[in-house]
Amino acid sequence: MTAQEILEIEKNIVIALKNVYDPEIPVNIYDLGLIYDIEFDPSGEVTITMTLTAPNCPMADQLLEDVNKMTASVEGVKSVNVVLTFEPAWDRSKMSEEALLELGML
Repeated sequence: MTAQEILEIEKNIVIALKNVYDPEIPVNIYDLGLIYDIEFDPSGEVTITMTLTAPNCPMADQLLEDVNKMTASVEGVKSVNVVLTFEPAWDRSKMSEEALLELGML
């Protein structure tokens, strides 16, 4: 697999993740800054390190399932491992400028 192909798959993973929304906030989880890291291995294995807006998020299971499902739908991805972390803790500084604008926080 070429470097260009890897970059294309990583770009498509980001696009897929931008289709996952926290049901309590009308912004996708990527722009919210909930995705801390995406590691794609040329073998097709993806590890996504992410957090939640709050440790006791009632929709945690659904969000993790959606992340897994959307990532697995990307061509070239064979397996997905989602790692949930709370270090560092999420705060609004992790949000994209687009998310801040959409929520009227900028």
